[in-house]
Amino acid sequence: MPVTAPETAPRRRPGPTLALLAFAQLIISIDYNIVYVALPEIGSGLGFSAQNLQWVISAYAVAFGGFLLLGGRASDLFGPRRMFVLGLGLYAASSLLGGLAGSPALLIAARALQGVGGAFLFPATLTLVSTGFAEGRERNRAFAVWGTAGGSGMILGSLLGGVLTDAFGWESVFFVNVPLAGAAALLAFVVIAPDAARRGGRSVDVVGALTSTLGVTAVVFALVQGPESGWLSPQVLAAAVGGAVLLAGFVGVELRSADPLLPLRLFRNRNLSVGTAVTFLYMGTFGTLLYFLTVYFQGVHGYDALTTGLAFLVPMAAIALGSQTAGRLATRHGIRPVLVASLVVGGAGAVLAGAAMATDASYLALVPGLVVLGIGQGAGYTLMFGAAALGVAAEDQGIASGVASTSQQVGGAVGLALLVAVANAGLDGLGGEALRSATTEGLRTAVFVAAAGIAVTALVALGLRGPGAAYVARHAPAAEGREVVPV
Repeated sequence: MPVTAPETAPRRRPGPTLALLAFAQLIISIDYNIVYVALPEIGSGLGFSAQNLQWVISAYAVAFGGFLLLGGRASDLFGPRRMFVLGLGLYAASSLLGGLAGSPALLIAARALQGVGGAFLFPATLTLVSTGFAEGRERNRAFAVWGTAGGSGMILGSLLGGVLTDAFGWESVFFVNVPLAGAAALLAFVVIAPDAARRGGRSVDVVGALTSTLGVTAVVFALVQGPESGWLSPQVLAAAVGGAVLLAGFVGVELRSADPLLPLRLFRNRNLSVGTAVTFLYMGTFGTLLYFLTVYFQGVHGYDALTTGLAFLVPMAAIALGSQTAGRLATRHGIRPVLVASLVVGGAGAVLAGAAMATDASYLALVPGLVVLGIGQGAGYTLMFGAAALGVAAEDQGIASGVASTSQQVGGAVGLALLVAVANAGLDGLGGEALRSATTEGLRTAVFVAAAGIAVTALVALGLRGPGAAYVARHAPAAEGREVVPV
């Protein structure tokens, strides 16, 4: 159904604004992976135990996932530019603290603070894209640029982490964020329009904020810690049950609240519900493949950190191509068909990549699958957040972004836990060439299972639709004279 784009929030300079939002997304994406390749040096340098080293990664993931709903609603209540600056400020401060850390506890605390910064920054960035660019061609192009930065940054993080760690030591993977995040925060005051005056009568849902933040944090903790401690271990079970109880309480609080943190009426918007499900499944499938490719390159073929980063340059270029192409195609044909097509292409690429995995295979044998996979992955990442934002009122874009972002984090944790179990099945007691062969077989199986999950994601994406006649009628006067685009 054709829909007319709503009038967007005023902004100073669209080009510099979009560049800054993409740069912020690049910082988030790079930071997601840059620490991985530095883990061995971090462990030896600070005296981490084998059991505690994973918390350099997990502390970030748990805090990021737990605070996303609060970060999203804060953008609605206090303004996305303010939260954008706050998130970048937390990133800069926590990165400095991480680089200076002299103990495991201090580094883990710094990583958790980075996660909180990301939880405020990511929804604010999404909100600024959704509200600052007119629905249709302009917003599709903005999401294409933003998605290119996000998809490419995840791979660029591996390359940059290898280069910095080899040249300057593990501390450099934290220090590099300080000038980047600090400069982006200062530029926000120049290129992003000031936030609108806060609407009267709106308040912070404190009980909802506490129950949702603690509940999601507990669930993410259980998902992250489960593979390490065992799913039936007391701490994992306690976190899972406690998180479920808190989230049930959160729903009850929201049903009774006059100004809820998460208005449950938003889920009557089919695009937000379906888009959230797509984001969950996307991260549980596409979002895990970087991990399995890294294990394949390093564990099977013995690549070092720098060589692994260079091996990801091919998919990074493909992701950028897919992101840019998706924006143009979505303007012409609508988001739903292009998103479904991108998932089909990405799933085919995963099958090709999995089929090419072998203990004696060359890198070139993997390239066709990586290219097809990257094109589909980049296009899907660009479109799925835009799809979830369709038809959401401007004053609710922050919390809608928080919902989609939370599903992204939880989906990635669930998918990785399940697929790691698939990949590692049958490895106990093996060594030498037998272990190498079994590892390859397990990784190949995990990639094929991910490909099947991508097919399911494409079927779910068929449920997307236009915002509906009521939305069009409500925005028609403001949108008069703007282009009409298909959804």
